[in-house]
Amino acid sequence: MGSAPVGAQPPEPPPTTTPFATPDTDNCPFATSPPPAIDLSEVPEPGQTAPPALPVPAEAIGGDALAECGTVTPDGAPPLPADISATGWVLADLDSGDVLAAKDPHGRYRPASIIKILLALVVLDELDLNKTTVATAEDAGIEGSSVGLGKGGVYTNMQLMQGLVMASGNDAAHALAAQLGGNEAAVEKMNAKATSLGALDTRTASPSGLDGPGMSSSAYDMALIFRSAMADPTFARLISTEMVDFPGYPRDPAITEDVDRPGFALSNDNQLLYNYDGALGGKTGFTDSARQTFVGAAARDGRRLAVTLMLGDVLPIRPWEQAARLLDYGFALPVGSTVGVLVDQDSAAPVTSTRPAVPTLASPPTDPAGQTDPAASARASALQAGGDTVIRIGFAVIGALIVLGLLLWARQLNRRR
Repeated sequence: MGSAPVGAQPPEPPPTTTPFATPDTDNCPFATSPPPAIDLSEVPEPGQTAPPALPVPAEAIGGDALAECGTVTPDGAPPLPADISATGWVLADLDSGDVLAAKDPHGRYRPASIIKILLALVVLDELDLNKTTVATAEDAGIEGSSVGLGKGGVYTNMQLMQGLVMASGNDAAHALAAQLGGNEAAVEKMNAKATSLGALDTRTASPSGLDGPGMSSSAYDMALIFRSAMADPTFARLISTEMVDFPGYPRDPAITEDVDRPGFALSNDNQLLYNYDGALGGKTGFTDSARQTFVGAAARDGRRLAVTLMLGDVLPIRPWEQAARLLDYGFALPVGSTVGVLVDQDSAAPVTSTRPAVPTLASPPTDPAGQTDPAASARASALQAGGDTVIRIGFAVIGALIVLGLLLWARQLNRRR
């Protein structure tokens, strides 16, 4: 057995990890549902069941090309940038609504905290941003990321929105949801908003983006939701804000604090905002099952482009850096390059819904698999019950009027006599 020459370097050990490769989605593994959760976050509460997967529209929302589960680029486009680890993504023009390129655009993934954009839309619709609210211990103790609310702290809804959008505060999400009627009511309103926008891959299970039974969205839907939010000047200003002063809160004797918590400087956690020329801001997200999610936008040469990333990772580069590479790719494409479109809210309902209208009160619709849709069946039953009630009330009113008329006629006869 020979020996190595003096001064020779030892051979490099074999690699211990699999080299990075962009996830393959060509066979549509997430067409109906996200991949299985890696924890117990989506196990239903005792006595409850997980909702079924959302129905898949018969036609892809935004155009036939977006039905593809792999990579979709315009004819003649250059190769996509390397090192994009996101499993699904969409690159779109915020102004025209054109989808410039995509990968598994309608694949269903967990959105994590980027779903807070949907909560922000509901808040902007329904709450007075100048109104103040007092944070509760439940707000302050909520699971996950926190902006730093404290029990007894007084905050305007605008400040809560800053905590929601800039720092992804689950505590801010909880405090805002409480004003919308509580978590369940806020989730219902968020899901109704998603449907109204044509985001039919989306069903949230929490206001903050914490995973729960039935949670799903898609890169396409998040681009649609983000585009709607960016049309609101208040939201656009919030995500582009780098730093604001945020209030403190009074000491809590129950946890032996000796002094009040002072106010502090709240910084935006989106690194694209600080590191990309023309960045307009965006939103970050992460849970153990969702992995890295990201939404970001930038303006250049009169164009505003946005990127949404789903089920990504920090390898080989961070999500904001992946978004930056896709933005560079999009700005280099000729104006008018497109593989689809983000539908407008006004046109979303007639072109996206695959559930037929209720034809009669006694005949609930079915989903594409031929099974009765429980929600639609419940709505049909309610309509039927409501119709029967109206008929009964109608007969009662008519009967009462007849009796009243007879009494008045009899009284008149008595007077004449």
